[in-house]
Amino acid sequence: MGTPDGFAYRDEDGTVAITHHGRPAGTLRGAAAARFLAAVARGDDQQLLMARVTGNYKHGNERRAREHPRNRGR
Repeated sequence: MGTPDGFAYRDEDGTVAITHHGRPAGTLRGAAAARFLAAVARGDDQQLLMARVTGNYKHGNERRAREHPRNRGR
């Protein structure tokens, strides 16, 4: 699995706009925006944070999830 890249964010009056390769990928407001900005200030990996909050993040369990009993008929 590769590392996420291509994400950028803008903080506009408490609203965080996230883009991926220049295209809108998500918007954080309120408490979610505050948590994100606090994590960035702590020095967490910004690309990984943005990938997680926008849903563009693979957890590495896709193959195993396909074999789960509730997903076998799909």
